Amino acid sequence: MNGKQVKDIVLGIIAIVAPDADLSNVKSDVRLRDQLDMDSMDFLDIVMELRKRYKVEVPKEDYPKLATLDGCVEYLGPKLAGVIGA
Repeated sequence: MNGKQVKDIVLGIIAIVAPDADLSNVKSDVRLRDQLDMDSMDFLDIVMELRKRYKVEVPKEDYPKLATLDGCVEYLGPKLAGVIGA
């Protein structure tokens, strides 16, 4: 699973959780919550969607690793590859 695929998955989930968010110019290295004006509940909804759709568990202590798209790629890439396949 490559970085673009992981980013597409994350952005797809954000589109569901925060349908009014403008995802057209999301920067990979800037905190998602800052760019998209999401609150902590939106973030928890993203984590819940990852678990529901892809069976990926994200422990609370790992939440900061999902702050940016780059962080999502680094953290979720190996986990999603194990679930979805390369």
